[in-house]
Amino acid sequence: MEIHPENFLGIGPPFTELDRARAVLLPVPYDRTATYGKGTAKGPEGLITASCSLELYDEELGQDTYTLGIHTAPPESGNEDLPEKMVKKVEAAVGRYLEMGKLVVTVGGEHSITAGSVAAHHRRHPKLTVVQLDAHADLRDEYEGSKNNHACVMRRIREMGIPTLGVGIRSLSREEADFLSRHPATLISGRRVAQGREWFQEALSAAGEEVYLTVDVDYFDPALVPGTGTPEPGGGDWYTTLAFLEALSRKSRIVGFDIMELSPIPLQPASDFLAAKLLYRLLGYTLFGDGRDGAPGHILR
Repeated sequence: MEIHPENFLGIGPPFTELDRARAVLLPVPYDRTATYGKGTAKGPEGLITASCSLELYDEELGQDTYTLGIHTAPPESGNEDLPEKMVKKVEAAVGRYLEMGKLVVTVGGEHSITAGSVAAHHRRHPKLTVVQLDAHADLRDEYEGSKNNHACVMRRIREMGIPTLGVGIRSLSREEADFLSRHPATLISGRRVAQGREWFQEALSAAGEEVYLTVDVDYFDPALVPGTGTPEPGGGDWYTTLAFLEALSRKSRIVGFDIMELSPIPLQPASDFLAAKLLYRLLGYTLFGDGRDGAPGHILR
């Protein structure tokens, strides 16, 4: 198969044609408010480049998920834009593809842009729950002079009246702790995630019938994902995380998702590959739904 490096998985027509694609991947190379280290503006490119070397056959689902159609949209660029403007641009772009009936996957870029994608989804799914995989609470009201800083994204989502579930959280400020004492939400700590799976049922009970999933890759143990803007010790491993996400996709309908905060490290592509494979697996969980029980694979045990 000819490789098309500009597209997720390197696939080409007919699987990338917008009219027939079930999913649209929207790259947003933006990191204007990044505080510790820049580089997440290169996240979409790093993820797409790594994806071109993935196997198209999903060995656990037993499916060729790409045959359902994945259209890689032109990047929503503008790193010079203030975050308030970029959030609105993302909201408008995501909304256009939702109007076409597509599953929209936003790839960042810094976490601030999630607010735009969530706003677009919330208009169509008013009973939405946002499930956040993240090391940080991201509940500050303002940071470095902006209410749309990446450290504020979940506060902005809470202000939309959307219930949230945080998984893997292991860093928060006094301000955020005080906010949570006044406005509680279900949070599964990074320590609990690292210790096993006993938290699954609590987390699944907090998720509604329709879910928007946002994954900040610093959720993962930095031994797995060193390529992120603000790594934190501890965090999720690959198989526990996949088990939870599969269970979530069976319990709830995932109406959209994003993968944020990938900051590629030259000559160390492990982070890029994990993010790319996670995206592909999530597409499988989301697009095949309950039908994957009859998948012809499951050869590996």
